[in-house]
Amino acid sequence: MKMHSLLPIGLLLVASGFAVAMKFGEKPDTPQLPGVEWVVHDGTRPQPKKVETSGVVSVAPPADAKVLIGADGSDAWTNESWKLVDGVMTVGKRPNRTKDSFGDIQMHVEWRVPADREVNGQSGGNSGIFFMGKYEVQVLACYENKTYPDGQAGAMYGQFPPLVNASAKKGEWNSYDIVFKAPRYEGEKAVEPAKLTVFHNGVLLHNAKEYYGPTQHKKLASYPDKHPESAPITLQDHNDPIQYRNMWVRELSDYDQQ
Repeated sequence: MKMHSLLPIGLLLVASGFAVAMKFGEKPDTPQLPGVEWVVHDGTRPQPKKVETSGVVSVAPPADAKVLIGADGSDAWTNESWKLVDGVMTVGKRPNRTKDSFGDIQMHVEWRVPADREVNGQSGGNSGIFFMGKYEVQVLACYENKTYPDGQAGAMYGQFPPLVNASAKKGEWNSYDIVFKAPRYEGEKAVEPAKLTVFHNGVLLHNAKEYYGPTQHKKLASYPDKHPESAPITLQDHNDPIQYRNMWVRELSDYDQQ
């Protein structure tokens, strides 16, 4: 298998909604999603219920974790324009990738949108976390800001909205606790899809939900013939100064045989 097949940088820049035609309340001319009446990025899809929370759930890295963003986490990344100050990393120019590659992982990460940031739909407060450089969990200001549901905070972008909207206000920290399981391949065929479990500020958004395939923009995702067994994690630059802190991962493949 090819070990470092990643989404082109251009796709990472648009995968969370640069196209202005896809807005809240509008139905775009995009493919039908399987088993539902909605299309990809459907602005007429019902908005997930808003659930008020007490905000960020902060979890210190366990002993077997690899710290990606922390007091000394800048060495984990390839893009030096993303500055790390006092344990907080701010989005810089172009995407940022980890130096190390990962497959199955548990992740904790905290993020926020600046309080004074003007947001409108997909604009102003947008970033994303791409597992293996391919499978996006959306990062977006969504406490009051409405957008198409498969593009809001915590969405499996372009595929599944979160079960609920657990977003904190702008200026406040959010947390994601995530378990990502990479797809399994036999030869050039995916025999088990990638799976995602996400808690947002302690509230469940996805429970071992299966990706249709790597994240696509305006297209129905599907699995390619070739796929890496592991690849870097990528954080998206969407021209918005999103901040990240306390990001750590545990490599679950270490425990597969136990």
